[in-house]
Amino acid sequence: MDSAAKDKMQPTIPPGPEWPEQERAEQLARGAALKWASGIFYRPEQLARLGQYRSREVQRTCSLEARIKSVVQSYLEGVKTGVRQLAWALEAMQGAREALSQAHGLLRGMAEAAQTLEPVREQVVQHKQLWALSQLLPRLRAGKFAAVLGLSPPTASHQTPSLIEGLGHQLRPRAVSSPPCLVPAAVAHTQTLIDAQRLLEAYVSLRELEQLQEETWAPLGGLELPVFEGLGPLAEALGQAVEAAAGAAGRLAREDPALLVAAVRVAEVDAGRTTSLEQAPRDWRQRCLRALQEGLERIHFGTLPQPGPGALAEWLEALRVALPAELATAEALVAPCCPPHYKVVQLWAHTLHSSLRRCLQQLLERPELGAADTFTLLQWALHVYLGPEMMGSLELGPEADVSHLEPLLTLENVEQLEATFVAKVQASVTQWLQKVLDGEAAEWGREQEPDTDPSGFYHSPMPAIVLQILEENIRVASMVSESLQQRVHDMALSELSAFLRRALGILEMELVYQGLGMCKSDHRYRSHFCGAQVARQRRATRALALVLKPTFGPSSSSLSVLQPDWVAPGALAPVEAALDELQRRICRLVLEALLLELQPLFAALPSRQWLSSPELLEGVCERTARFCQDFRHVRNPAVQLLLAEAERTVVLQYLRALMQGRLVCRGADERTQAAERLRQDAAQLRELFLGLVRTRWARRWAGVSVVG
Repeated sequence: MDSAAKDKMQPTIPPGPEWPEQERAEQLARGAALKWASGIFYRPEQLARLGQYRSREVQRTCSLEARIKSVVQSYLEGVKTGVRQLAWALEAMQGAREALSQAHGLLRGMAEAAQTLEPVREQVVQHKQLWALSQLLPRLRAGKFAAVLGLSPPTASHQTPSLIEGLGHQLRPRAVSSPPCLVPAAVAHTQTLIDAQRLLEAYVSLRELEQLQEETWAPLGGLELPVFEGLGPLAEALGQAVEAAAGAAGRLAREDPALLVAAVRVAEVDAGRTTSLEQAPRDWRQRCLRALQEGLERIHFGTLPQPGPGALAEWLEALRVALPAELATAEALVAPCCPPHYKVVQLWAHTLHSSLRRCLQQLLERPELGAADTFTLLQWALHVYLGPEMMGSLELGPEADVSHLEPLLTLENVEQLEATFVAKVQASVTQWLQKVLDGEAAEWGREQEPDTDPSGFYHSPMPAIVLQILEENIRVASMVSESLQQRVHDMALSELSAFLRRALGILEMELVYQGLGMCKSDHRYRSHFCGAQVARQRRATRALALVLKPTFGPSSSSLSVLQPDWVAPGALAPVEAALDELQRRICRLVLEALLLELQPLFAALPSRQWLSSPELLEGVCERTARFCQDFRHVRNPAVQLLLAEAERTVVLQYLRALMQGRLVCRGADERTQAAERLRQDAAQLRELFLGLVRTRWARRWAGVSVVG
């Protein structure tokens, strides 16, 4: 670049006014200098040093100007250098632009040339494939496949034309004809082996075909030949055959163990297979194990029991027999046919346990089971399943142990089943007790003499039947679990209390609406009905009380089922309260009949007749003794309570009649006579009831001696 061009490229400062910043800076500098000078030369004596100050400021000004010139000169040189480099860069960019334009033109020409070479590239690829096929075609048409199929390989004189025509058939489908390839025949032969359940031979043939496919796949650049299109369905058919054999392992282990061994060996050998093809792993081993499990589930748990009486019990009984037999078959026959890492017995046990647990959960999702089915299911799941008859059998090895697995029934399931069982049993017990009570009420309404035992006491089977019903249900519940026994025991006490309340209501209706009405109309029947029926009910009530209270001796053995050791103190308090209430009400009903009979006699107290003659009180004693004669058929301690209450009632009624009546004594003699009458009445009443007690004990000992 010449100097003229350089001068043209140098920047020029346009003429014009000074910069406003420079003018303002100069003004500030002048103001500062004036301020400084006015401060320095404020006094006259300081003017003598004016020359020194002037020379020093001149030197400083010169120094500043020199420095400014140096800085400006350096800046100008840098600007010149930058402008020069920019000019050089501009020239380089223009040259690069021209080179890029030339390269773009060359690339466009090369792209057009590449398009013209595309047919050549395709021909190269086809040539490579033809060369690979020329190397593999003899194996596709002859060799081991011909030997497998029982055919003779083609002669050498026909190999070259067959090769050319075969290649033309593979790459040009419009070719006229080609000699048949033996790969489809080998595929068909392998399918025949699969259908004949010759699984090992079929797998060997399949692997040879797949190996040949792998050998042709890489040289052909990933091109899959049409002759190998049937290998995928063929492998799937063999996998399904292996699954089918594994699903029937139990039957094959007994009938055809060779087929089961072949299926397992095929699955194990295929697990170690590696391939260069882009195919997903077949994972026949997992499919085989899954088929083993599904086969077990299908055989034993394919269908759930249909709702109906006894269907669930039959199904569980069949499982009780079938599951241990299945485990024994697995240990004796299936395990030798499988590799050790299959752990056949453990697999069998876990599969059966899981399937059974799932089936039971499905059963619980159905509508509520009956009481019998609920009891059967609870007892079977909690005791029979893990007991020595099934999974806890000593004949099974440790691999069949399922005690560490999840239980068949969860705690929520057990709670649900126990609640259902108690509700069903409670409804049934209520019905049975009501039937017993209705039968007893019918006995109360009979006009004939009640039944008696050999000792002459009134007898009723009602207490024994009631306790037998409750005892049987508690005993059955104890066969399942303590919690269910506790639930049924609480239910039994509740039902017994309700039964006593219902019995009291029916008894009151019978005595009030039948017995007392008859007692008013017929004195003969009154004695029989009121005494016999009330004594009979008293005996039934006290029989229940004896069973519930062990302090009464012989009947205490019947109490063990309702008052075991684990029952909390006071649990029988509601039943005892109901019994006491029933006893009190029965006594009241009996004594109401007695009071009804004595009321006309007590109405004459006190009177002149009573004061002058003992006949009135003798009538009271006679009727009371006759009324209490029927108490001889009542056992102790009920009869003692009846006699004590009768004595108390007669005495209170006697005193009430005396206190409510009015008798005016005319003198001291009549007052003395009244006092004497009171003493005689007291002695007569005392003798009456003491005589009744003595008569009762005498008859009791006489009855004991006769029975003895």
